[in-house]
Amino acid sequence: MRNVYKLENDWFFTKEPQDQVPAAPGQNWEAVTLPHCWNRYDGQDGGADFYRGKCWYVKNLKLPVLKPGTRIYAEFLAAASSCEVYVNGQKAATHEGGYSIFRADITSYLKDTDNVLSVMVNNQHQDQIYPQMADFTFYGGLYRGVNLIFVPETHFDLDYHGSQGVTVSSEITGDKQAKLTLHAYVKNAKETDQVLFTIYDQEKNIVGSITRPAAEDTFAEVLLMDLHLWQGVEDPYLYTVEAILSRHNEVLDEMQVRHGFRSFYVDPQKGFYLNGILTPLRGVSRHQDRLDIGYALTYKEHLEDAQLIKELGANTIRLAHYQHSQDFYNICDEMGFILWAEIPFISSMNPLPEAHQNCISQMTELINQNYNHSSICFWGISNEITIGESNPQLVKNLKELNALAHKLDPSRLTTMAQVSNLPMEDEQNQITDVLSYNHYFGWYQGELTDNEKWLDAFHAMHPDRALGISEYGCEGIITYHNDAPKAGDYSEEYQALYHEHMAKIIDERPWLWATHIWNMFDFGCDARDEGGVAGRNNKGLMTLDRKIKKDIFYLYQAYWSKAPVLHICSKRYAKRTQDMISVKVYSNQPEVELYVDGVFVEKKPGSHVFVFENVALKDGFTSITVKAGASSDTACFEKAAEPYAPYVLIEDESNTGVTNWFDNVDMTKAQPMTFNEGYFSIKDQMKVILKNDAASTVLVNAISSLMGMKLKKSMLAIMGSQTLEGLADKMPAKEGMNVDAIMSYINTELQKIAK
Repeated sequence: MRNVYKLENDWFFTKEPQDQVPAAPGQNWEAVTLPHCWNRYDGQDGGADFYRGKCWYVKNLKLPVLKPGTRIYAEFLAAASSCEVYVNGQKAATHEGGYSIFRADITSYLKDTDNVLSVMVNNQHQDQIYPQMADFTFYGGLYRGVNLIFVPETHFDLDYHGSQGVTVSSEITGDKQAKLTLHAYVKNAKETDQVLFTIYDQEKNIVGSITRPAAEDTFAEVLLMDLHLWQGVEDPYLYTVEAILSRHNEVLDEMQVRHGFRSFYVDPQKGFYLNGILTPLRGVSRHQDRLDIGYALTYKEHLEDAQLIKELGANTIRLAHYQHSQDFYNICDEMGFILWAEIPFISSMNPLPEAHQNCISQMTELINQNYNHSSICFWGISNEITIGESNPQLVKNLKELNALAHKLDPSRLTTMAQVSNLPMEDEQNQITDVLSYNHYFGWYQGELTDNEKWLDAFHAMHPDRALGISEYGCEGIITYHNDAPKAGDYSEEYQALYHEHMAKIIDERPWLWATHIWNMFDFGCDARDEGGVAGRNNKGLMTLDRKIKKDIFYLYQAYWSKAPVLHICSKRYAKRTQDMISVKVYSNQPEVELYVDGVFVEKKPGSHVFVFENVALKDGFTSITVKAGASSDTACFEKAAEPYAPYVLIEDESNTGVTNWFDNVDMTKAQPMTFNEGYFSIKDQMKVILKNDAASTVLVNAISSLMGMKLKKSMLAIMGSQTLEGLADKMPAKEGMNVDAIMSYINTELQKIAK
């Protein structure tokens, strides 16, 4: 029989370089438990200086007495981002990719007595491993844990891309009727071996079974009737398929797979349908890190994240930008979220063939390891991969990834997240089954109303293409408050205005197949320094520690939740200088009553957002209470003589680029380029340029003007070791501009600055 042992305790860890494979921990090694992440602090504190390198883990293995013929596998649930596994000094496995499961049969490397497991994990930049560049911290570590799996010689396959060895899929064939397709992949099957499949409903009643001779691919089909369908968050009903591998009267191995019977499709004019029911997908994106934990989440933290998203009222999650934990996928099956799962092919393509093979490997692992999760309906092949411009090789690679996803799993749809400046007519928009765009109009560029203008224009141009919004959002830091909020002030009030607009226009466009807020939670990006908060992306509906819900959390609750919602906004804007203030309320109730210091003032009908104007504040403290049905909420405001200075961000504008840097410059003809030693040039790495104030000003102004959006110095730090010269073929040139002319002008300006 299969036995699984978690290897959580008694590990030793070091960042110090090792001359050879360590057989024991050194004097200064740190005792750690798994899961473990070595960037849990420095990956969230800013400076773009989190530790990236080769680290070592060592653990002594004392094996129990095992039945003869037992195979022993080491299972790594994730190792970021490449890994080498040694048993008693011998290499047993290597793996490239920081988010997926891999296993190694270590039986032949083991001794009868004590054994040493030595693991090298490396989160350094490597040209052949994705992600290459992205706006989040590339945390390192054995951050999901390690298991030992004991199985007999004959067992369900553990060697195929980290998959379970059993797959379950279904096709709805009639009213509450479906064909269930079962595969069990058996290693070393004998002629007399059998696989018994038994199907249980959620109440643990047997509803079907079938026995098949064991083979390398044991196949079975079962027609089931009177099914209880998996209806997303409304009714996430799950069956269980038990697969038992037996020999005569002995069970050799067994697996259980939960399965939800569902069908789905997307209509470009109407949206997403689940089991024939129109179900607009409205939800969030999620990164998996936490404050002071990094990636080393346990089941407890994964469950809390899912519960908070459920409390929000969302019905879909985009799991950005990589494979997430099996714990979280399992929870989503149970809670009924519709998932978009994707690989970290993000921001920048490396042209090396080995890099494309890594994409193929990560897509193969993503699909095989998560095939059985009914919550997953979409495979994502890339995110903002044309930060610059498209090129034929990129398009070819994307088409290959799309074809691979369909080959591995014909039952699900493919999608991709496009960068905002990718032209509507670009060939990429025809590759996947459905697509979405990441738009930040009203934050990084343009006006809020540009969002609906762009969406309507694309929908009119491509009426046969299902369009969604894969990212939208703006920074909101709960310290900052403003009576006249505007883009770039990082105030909670502007974040509220932004999302009020977006929630409304999305609600008016049900044909958007899915919309995903960026992001459910603030997350770590060590390169960032936004709004006076280093090391974070602050676009979340909640803070990185999951302790504080920003006002916009309640806005989306008012749109999506069926439970009563009533929330007074700007409570943290507690000190006011005005005699009269506006009181904004989010609610899903038809009318809201306002009370000031316990005295009824006004009842107002409305939808989602209620605003009470000219509410008087007395000297000292004034209590504001709102009521709707059985719900109530109270806020207290203090009349202050002077504005409270910490509410307003005073930011150094020199760190923000301009969008008109090329104005009045001839960008049609390239000039000869020089590369004088001791001066900056386009050959220098981004991180080197950004360390010099004058050179970084050139860089930020140039990129901001090219992108047409005001970028901050810290945002370019994610490009790290990239050079402008290396990015030349990705530069998006405006009409009338020549890329070579652009690069020569930037180089000329950099050559004026001594290192």
